[in-house]
Amino acid sequence: MWLAIWLTKLGVRVRIIDRAAAPGTTSRALAVHARTMEFGDQVGVADAMAAAGVRIEALNIWVGGRRAARVPIRDIGEGFSPYPFPLFLPQDVHERQLIDRLRDLGVTVERSTALTSVTQDAQCVRAELTRDGVSEIVEVSYLAGCDGASSTVRDQLGIGFPGGTYTGAYYVADVDASGPAVDKGVHIDLENVDFAIVFPLKAAGRVRLIGVIRDLADSSGDLTFEDVRGNAIAHLQLDVTAVHWFSTYRVHHRVAERFRSGRAFLLGDAAHIHSPVGGQGMNTGIGDAVNLSWKLAAVLRRRAGESLLETYEPERIAFARRLVATTDRVFTVVSAPGGFARIVRTKLVPVIAPYVTRIAALRRFIFRIISQIRIEYRHSALSEGEAGSVHGGDRLPWVELPSGATNFAPLASLDWQVHVYGGARRDLADACSQLGLALHCFGWTAKMAAAGFERDALYLIRPDGYVAWADPGAAVDRLHRYLRDRSISAK
Repeated sequence: MWLAIWLTKLGVRVRIIDRAAAPGTTSRALAVHARTMEFGDQVGVADAMAAAGVRIEALNIWVGGRRAARVPIRDIGEGFSPYPFPLFLPQDVHERQLIDRLRDLGVTVERSTALTSVTQDAQCVRAELTRDGVSEIVEVSYLAGCDGASSTVRDQLGIGFPGGTYTGAYYVADVDASGPAVDKGVHIDLENVDFAIVFPLKAAGRVRLIGVIRDLADSSGDLTFEDVRGNAIAHLQLDVTAVHWFSTYRVHHRVAERFRSGRAFLLGDAAHIHSPVGGQGMNTGIGDAVNLSWKLAAVLRRRAGESLLETYEPERIAFARRLVATTDRVFTVVSAPGGFARIVRTKLVPVIAPYVTRIAALRRFIFRIISQIRIEYRHSALSEGEAGSVHGGDRLPWVELPSGATNFAPLASLDWQVHVYGGARRDLADACSQLGLALHCFGWTAKMAAAGFERDALYLIRPDGYVAWADPGAAVDRLHRYLRDRSISAK
């Protein structure tokens, strides 16, 4: 749905199909991070998301039936993003908001419609769709497989999905509860035998529980919440009065061998799945969608050659592989039995965590990683140059302006654009006009220097808010060369 929204806003006609007969009513995905909110702001969905979600106040660590540490995180990213807070928004609520946004744009999700086969040649993709027993063959310019871990598109393309499954099973439940762990914080119980995490939901007194099921013999049957209530929930002093949803699952870690085959692409869980540590999965899939959307639109609108599409896989697969490796290491420590892991969880983490966020540099580092604003494409074929500490391939640093606006406001155009922080020469203004590039000049302030910008430098910005090229000399001939070499046109 994110891909469909971005493509539609960029002037591309889409069809979006879903095998399910209705939108989801339950979900495991919950966290929405700052970079996703920034993408949402570009297409007009961020405000609704923020209003429907819960801003997390603190991370609380419980050991031995008591709160061992409280780490404030409400505004952990202040000064680095217009959305400096972790937001919890259940995936089913998120989905309904996107459906409404698509409807406003004139797009309806085609329900109870399954993709059954895919073939392609150099000109188009032929997809067989089935609904109510009736098949339809459609020809499209491109196909995007956003169809989950059991992706039909991936199977049809013959793309491998190597990886594995973690030992053990886990449960997720939405419950009504009371107690000190029912607030606007995240509460983690780190015990010798099992662990549980409490996440706040929007409704008063309602929380989401996620925990480990240690007894694998029991996990193969039809478990209920009573079977997993366990010590961890008691240690959190949680009084559960009603269970609205309960499910068990296993955790996998896999990355597709390729994210593209000809005119077909893989995104989200169809391309990568990993442990839930850090709430990165859904946000990573949305990042895939945004990255691919503007590139498809540019090619379809003849504003770029098809070579632009070759940058999707290397930009996104590199991050997916790093993410799976990182979450694998963290998840192993969090969930592993044994003495060393127990000491780390119950002794070291409660002592270290509160001090980490008191150190400004560490607080910034943690926010940049978890929020995904640290994702960069410096090694992409689209990235070039350096001005100040900003490199081609970096996310555009966010700064507030004296007027109260921010340098992110122009990104709502979803167009290539040039930013200058300071003053722009007349020849640059003339060149941008000739090339069809909007030129945005921002009067120099100390905040811009702190953000890493170089005064009077040229920053060419991609439609997704990443710096494509940075030039301290703001040379007009080099701007022309950059666009010409990559067959990119802004008009």
